Amino acid sequence: MKTGVLVMAYGTPTTPDDVEAYYTRIRHGRAPTPELLSDLVRRYNAIGGTSPLAKRTGDQVRGIAAALEASSPESFDVRFGSKYEPPMLEDAAESFRNDGFTKVIGLVLAPHSSSMSTAQYMSRARETLGEAVQFIEVGEWYEAPGFLELIASRVNEALAKVPSDRLSTTEVLFSAHSLPERILAAGDNYPDQLRESAAQAAAVAGVAAWDIAWQSAGRTADPWIGPDILQVLRDKRAAGVTDIVSCPIGFVADHLEVLFDIDIEARGVANEIGLNLVRTESLNDDRAFMEILANVVRSAT
Repeated sequence: MKTGVLVMAYGTPTTPDDVEAYYTRIRHGRAPTPELLSDLVRRYNAIGGTSPLAKRTGDQVRGIAAALEASSPESFDVRFGSKYEPPMLEDAAESFRNDGFTKVIGLVLAPHSSSMSTAQYMSRARETLGEAVQFIEVGEWYEAPGFLELIASRVNEALAKVPSDRLSTTEVLFSAHSLPERILAAGDNYPDQLRESAAQAAAVAGVAAWDIAWQSAGRTADPWIGPDILQVLRDKRAAGVTDIVSCPIGFVADHLEVLFDIDIEARGVANEIGLNLVRTESLNDDRAFMEILANVVRSAT
């Protein structure tokens, strides 16, 4: 019997007509207000109408499967499930159960873990699989061999685009998706994971001037983890920084939080205040990255 591999990700609307239903699922069945829906549609329109995330994620899932098959033929069955957009992760988990799998490995396409993000994926998958299936959960994997080295190489490629006479006033800014502050009261170490991964990646890249920021906070009344990247950019410019290399280390593919929140919104603020912003290239289905994730899966067996 093969080992099942349930690869999970957030999901994205497939077409513009799917945006409202997608947003309603994110809001746990509550339809968004016209203002919230309009704002989300505006952001999708700014990057072409829909996000490329569905294709990017599909490429990643196929890349992981190919890497596993090359090293361990006929040993793994890789399937994808999304948190908020079909195919739903429950449906993928149920397919493993119905097909008689006795062992399934759960992998979320996010290098950091938290009680309000990756843990929710795992809980939903575990509940669907039931007690008859051994469910092996992969937690944070940012320290997987090769990952931070790959991030460091992206950082150095971006730094090479900064004029050499301004490198002394350049900083690398690592960022990840913000979450509500209430996770901190429960002892969630998600912020510590971001700082640790940033510190290690900066050390590998040979970068002394770096910092972290948070991005893409939800449109809710609750306070979210900060400082927000837009404010950090303003603070850096006021402190004399001329160039920022933005490394959204918490994201592994091109999607709204990268293509809009960094490439449009953050770069817009940077342009406004006279700060040059260069973003690191997303990992997407880079072959080396697929090998890293395949190794993560193999190590979990």
